[in-house]
Amino acid sequence: MQARLLLEDGTLFTGLSFGAETEMAGEVVFNTGITGYQEVLSDPSYCGQIVTMTYPLIGNYGITRDDFESIRPFIHGFVVRRHEPVPSNWRAQYSLGQLLKEYGIPGISDIDTRMLTRKLRHYGTMRGLLTTGNEKLEELQERLTATSLMRDQVARTSTKHVFSSPGNGARIVLVDFGAKSGILRELTKRGCDVVVVPHDTTADEIRRLAPDGIQLSNGPGDPKDVPHAVAMIKELLGEYPIFGICLGHQLFALAGGADTTKLKFGHRGGNHPVKELATDRCYITSQNHGYTVLESSVSGTQLEVTHINNNDKTIEGLKHKQHPAFSVQYHPEAAPGPFDSSYLFDEFLNMIADYKANNPQKPRQALLSETLKGELQYAQK
Repeated sequence: MQARLLLEDGTLFTGLSFGAETEMAGEVVFNTGITGYQEVLSDPSYCGQIVTMTYPLIGNYGITRDDFESIRPFIHGFVVRRHEPVPSNWRAQYSLGQLLKEYGIPGISDIDTRMLTRKLRHYGTMRGLLTTGNEKLEELQERLTATSLMRDQVARTSTKHVFSSPGNGARIVLVDFGAKSGILRELTKRGCDVVVVPHDTTADEIRRLAPDGIQLSNGPGDPKDVPHAVAMIKELLGEYPIFGICLGHQLFALAGGADTTKLKFGHRGGNHPVKELATDRCYITSQNHGYTVLESSVSGTQLEVTHINNNDKTIEGLKHKQHPAFSVQYHPEAAPGPFDSSYLFDEFLNMIADYKANNPQKPRQALLSETLKGELQYAQK
């Protein structure tokens, strides 16, 4: 079956359909990863986007549920040069096309993804419409013009209920803005007692959970679309050690008085070089974001730049000058991806230990409220 991808500048790509027979609109972006297409598909940070893979062969090792980064994919379309319908992998449970059909996501193959990527790099990301219908081009252009980019991606991808992953170590409240499973894996394998809470959890509700530290997760969209999270972070800054990742990094920056802006075409891939300023060491990182912290906005705040991107010199890491809090724009939990930056979770736990040692007079604030206790008990059953 034929599939078509229409960009807002009028460019039309015609190829073959390998997903659901439907139509979806979204922001067209590209990812440069060679492997990891199913982690891309299941990363909530891609909510509402039509993702183009620059690597030409996609689908050859199929889909394995154990490798998912969330319960379900939230993307609005998948674009590849060549789709392999018959995977060769003893772990594969079904094919890429079957996954897209199961969740009603259209896919298009056999188009010039290199030309599409060059266009996005030159003009920037743009809205697109991916369809398997036979409507006239004029009708598609009208529908695309009538669509607007999503603004509620965090609410769509965040957990709706509190749940826990018990451990004997530090209690970490993981605020879910569209969190990848990798963050939870990194914390639990270090023995942390993790409590995952929705994106709109208030500062008082987090205090009642008596955390040792707060983890701000990744997530989709514009950080300025979740002002309630900025207010929560601002209120808790200094009370607990805080570690932010990706969207959590941007929210931490906004809470600290800095500003964010949209990148021309974003950073999405598994080989982005990042320099740590304190050591002058370069780390290879996995990234997926369309926004960045404005360097000029950091001066005059209590924030300090700790990492920069070696390609375009954008900010990749921040720390607070007075309080135990830091953040990175990239993904130290990424899988598949480089393991260079997983030590950041150890630094977070060391920060928590140092903070507790230097503040022995500060007890755990309270027991869990009866309501939250009930939710946690239910989640653990």
